[in-house]
Amino acid sequence: MTDKLKGIIPAFYTCFDDSGAVSAPRCEVLARHLVNCGVSGLYVAGSSGECIYLSTDERMKTLEAVINAVGGRSTVIAHVAAPSTQDSIKLAIHAQKSGADAIAAIPGLYYSLSDAMVERYWLDILEACDLPLILYNIPQTTGYTLSINLFEKMLATGRVAGIKNSSMSVLDIARFKIAGGENFAVLSGPDEQYLANRVMGADGGIGGTYAVMPELFVVLDKLIVQGLMEQARLLQYDILHIIDRLLASGSLFSAAKAILTHRGIKTGTARLPFLPIKENEKADIMLLNSDLVKLQEKWGCQLQ
Repeated sequence: MTDKLKGIIPAFYTCFDDSGAVSAPRCEVLARHLVNCGVSGLYVAGSSGECIYLSTDERMKTLEAVINAVGGRSTVIAHVAAPSTQDSIKLAIHAQKSGADAIAAIPGLYYSLSDAMVERYWLDILEACDLPLILYNIPQTTGYTLSINLFEKMLATGRVAGIKNSSMSVLDIARFKIAGGENFAVLSGPDEQYLANRVMGADGGIGGTYAVMPELFVVLDKLIVQGLMEQARLLQYDILHIIDRLLASGSLFSAAKAILTHRGIKTGTARLPFLPIKENEKADIMLLNSDLVKLQEKWGCQLQ
């Protein structure tokens, strides 16, 4: 499984139709576009997929569309965490029946959870299906920091294939890699430090901005693999500049979807309460798209 969890794995943007409903056809188009750009896999219904604002049925529909479009050609990871264990189990069972390669889950939502609660939650999900699990450590949104003690207990189940680590310390990447070993996949979370995390032992990454600039991240990963670290550093700097501008828009997902839609890949707008791009902001978004195209040309990306 480790070989399927390397390289660039975009966090998939759930696509909506013009009325705001999940659109399977649009999801399929985006999935094929990303795979054609050379990514290693797709991470479905995570934070960047607006999972908190989707029903379980909408998450299932999105996953089915992605698997229908690229299943077998690309690794598909289904994020199954939900506010209740029951819904998480339902999503995990569906992921297996639909043909996902793996499931992933953050520790829990809203409430402060103890190690024992998180352990029980993850074990309940594992008992519901036979798919390998990718743990997701993201303290800044869950309020929970995964301890090495619980990490090692989860490893002992033999069912955990990897971890997505979104804490901002590269030291955590090293700690999880050392504890997990070479045959365990550690995936970088923060897009801003993909290079740094790869240097510290990450095998690849799952990121929220990968889907709007997959070409750049694929090139970045290739430079790292080839040992061209100075070029990789300069490309990471270019990517940082783009990320800062996406975040400055006020709504990362709205800005990313606006860019993709401008390119002919219709995604719909981000779901409320995320605010859509305003009329007076569209010029800045189009300039950002233009600068992205220039960066693709600069770094020799194959434009789709």
